[in-house]
Amino acid sequence: MTGNFTFHNPTTLHFGTEALNNLGNELARYGNKVMLVYGGGSIKRNGIYDAVMQELRKAGKDVVELGGVMPNPTIDKVKEGAALAKSEEVDLILAVGGGSTCDYCKAVAGSAYCEADPWDYYFNNWGEMTCRWIPVGCVLTMAGTGSEMDSCAVISNHAEQRKKFYYFRNPDFAILNPAFTFTVPKHHMVAGIYDIMSHILEQYLSGTNDNTSDYIAEGLMRSLIVSSRKALANPEDYEARSNIMWTATWALNGLIECGKPTDWMVHMLGQAVAAFTDATHGHTLAAVSGAYYRLLIDRSDDAVKKFCRLAANVWGVAPGPTERETALAGLETMENWMRELGLAMNITDCGADASLLEGMADACPINDTGYAVLTREDVIEVLRKSL
Repeated sequence: MTGNFTFHNPTTLHFGTEALNNLGNELARYGNKVMLVYGGGSIKRNGIYDAVMQELRKAGKDVVELGGVMPNPTIDKVKEGAALAKSEEVDLILAVGGGSTCDYCKAVAGSAYCEADPWDYYFNNWGEMTCRWIPVGCVLTMAGTGSEMDSCAVISNHAEQRKKFYYFRNPDFAILNPAFTFTVPKHHMVAGIYDIMSHILEQYLSGTNDNTSDYIAEGLMRSLIVSSRKALANPEDYEARSNIMWTATWALNGLIECGKPTDWMVHMLGQAVAAFTDATHGHTLAAVSGAYYRLLIDRSDDAVKKFCRLAANVWGVAPGPTERETALAGLETMENWMRELGLAMNITDCGADASLLEGMADACPINDTGYAVLTREDVIEVLRKSL
């Protein structure tokens, strides 16, 4: 393990069936006015809204509500939320929802008192966040993004056909009750599961040295595979749902990237697809993974060795006649699992077609920390093979 790193995660996390009981103590740390943020209203149908509101009333909070956060939150919605948070002088932003809602609230928290246009300042130019930050808390209702314990916010701009990210600050606290995920529709549940897998692979499929982080990543992936099948068979299997939710948190809270480079090209490719189609995040990742991973296997001996390790240690694939054949067999086993879940296996299923390839390539940043550095032509070819 040769890398240098500093690990710090400031989010307080409450987990389990009684996690919401801790919300009152967390609320006591902040001022009187809370902005309650949620998505399309499913929390009002499944009872989570009422449970959260009960805790807010018990704490004597003055609540300002903002609903309608979409699965791929837009910069226009961020500006709406930022204006409301500032005009109401809220003391805490409480996200109740999945990763998109958590991402959205971090973007609002960092934009409310920012005088510059947040899209230009943060997402286009990576300006330093020096303005006042509004504390953020999360009550998580869907597992996948890991947004409950990281600083990242991914936001879309429909006018520019771009989907970009910025690192704001971690939520101050997060409430995770796996039972809150029972009613998530299958389409979104499996998208979240693959988002978790992709987060782990983005950090695992890099580096050449013996790294503790890779052993942890392999354990997380094995747990996710077992639990995904159980949750698919029974969406109310609490043990499976709890393991999926906890794996999602550890997949992206900074732990398994310690001491090594990371890749993230699958996310860049998937976000470029989503910028043009608005398709569900986890499905866009699944749709581009196969073509990208085959490119790595063709381009890099180091990638072949790592895919062989993945095949053996995660997918239980026996060694083949050559390392390349073993690597591909492992990838094919993973793709069979993806089909089993019902994930999108191509970008056509996500709403893309050949006419969008060049535009998506222009929207796709190129990272240089993985096993291969793609050219624009490579990006177009990966997307073409993903049709």
